[in-house]
Amino acid sequence: QVQLVESGGGLVQAGDSLRLSCAASIRNFGSYTVGWFRQAPGKLRELVSVSGPSLYYAGSVKGRFTISRDNAKNTIYLQMNNLRPEDTAVYYCAARRAWAIRLTDETYDYWGQGTQVTVSS
Repeated sequence: QVQLVESGGGLVQAGDSLRLSCAASIRNFGSYTVGWFRQAPGKLRELVSVSGPSLYYAGSVKGRFTISRDNAKNTIYLQMNNLRPEDTAVYYCAARRAWAIRLTDETYDYWGQGTQVTVSS
């Protein structure tokens, strides 16, 4: 059974940093495209970053967030620097079996339960 478990969320001040982790129980993890999404209250879930054949970042986080993965540990990371109040959201990691970048959430096969990130001004 595939499981994705996020950790690392919390309450921080604007300008601070956080690193989110997502532990995946997936065989052949290295062949999966993985991504981070987020959903703020009252808003649709949006893509933050993807790691696959290439990397993708949403414009709002480019230059501040960095996605990485450790295939030996089956873990995905999201390093978030210079956090802003508008980054406040529940952050989800997701994985898709195909090795290809996709930007929409319906193309992902597995999801974590989410971790809350709150940035105060």
